[in-house]
Amino acid sequence: MERLVEIERFDNEESCEITLRPSAWSEYIGQEQIKKNLGVFIEASKKRGEALDHILFFGPPGLGKTTLALIIANEMDANIKVTAAPMIEKSGDLAAILTNLEEGDILFIDEIHRLSPAVEEILYSSMEDFRIDIIIGSGPAAQTVKIDLPRFTLVGATTRAGMLSNPLRDRFGMNFRMQFYSSDELAKIISQASRKLSKAIAHEACLEIAKRSRGTPRIALRLLRRVRDFADVANEKDIAHSRTKYALEELGINSHGFDEMDIKLLNLLVGANGRAIGLSTIAAALSEDEGTVEDVLEPYLIANGYLERTAKGRRATRSTYEILNIEIPYQEEGGLF
Repeated sequence: MERLVEIERFDNEESCEITLRPSAWSEYIGQEQIKKNLGVFIEASKKRGEALDHILFFGPPGLGKTTLALIIANEMDANIKVTAAPMIEKSGDLAAILTNLEEGDILFIDEIHRLSPAVEEILYSSMEDFRIDIIIGSGPAAQTVKIDLPRFTLVGATTRAGMLSNPLRDRFGMNFRMQFYSSDELAKIISQASRKLSKAIAHEACLEIAKRSRGTPRIALRLLRRVRDFADVANEKDIAHSRTKYALEELGINSHGFDEMDIKLLNLLVGANGRAIGLSTIAAALSEDEGTVEDVLEPYLIANGYLERTAKGRRATRSTYEILNIEIPYQEEGGLF
């Protein structure tokens, strides 16, 4: 029985997001430099009749890594198998997936940094030599069987590139860092998504959602769906700017895109009066695990200058005090504190 590796289980929210995904370069907004370079590499591969080299996308969650993988498969006219690293528990699981691939197929592995060392070892030879070695039997009678694989493209995605081992990272021919989106780019994404949802939205409303979306398309699309709910309940045919502001305030998202957890984190940092706070202390104070603080809360705040990491821990920046209207404790020339 063939192993099913495509992810088909989605809740309603996830399923809706899938329908809003762009399926071609013409629909994909943002990440212009990545799109430009990928376009060249895809065209070159098609001209040579070869499989595309292996690709690694890394950056905060929600920036379109999976969407890019699906578009690449569409542009290459190739089948794509989608899975996530936690689903590949044993080396045999990965071997089953690899041996079911066909020439030119694309294998997308999300959160690839979570692969176990034993599974990762299988990937090395399959990525470089398109071959896997399987051990049959045990003890003195054990034999190694070499199985040739079709030339495929591995597309890996990770939110924590630093956790990838050097041997695995070096085997990717292309590495792309996903960047946060501008408000104008997010506004275009929201406008495009509203047409797919058959719900007209004012341009000012698109910009309002965009500036509160933390530079992340996934958040922008989620907020659009919630604002649409408020408009539908109010029996409004279109989504107006006033309804959008009201809905976002009700959702607890301020004009900077901060939600309740962001405000708690920033208040915790400014309460330290310029002293750095360790990650474990922050996680305990917020009742969150350290991974959530690092991967979900911090990237946007760091990218926009509201938080900085130091050798001693995290601390607030000048911008943090300014947006919270709190007086800066004291200053040294050339520095904040």
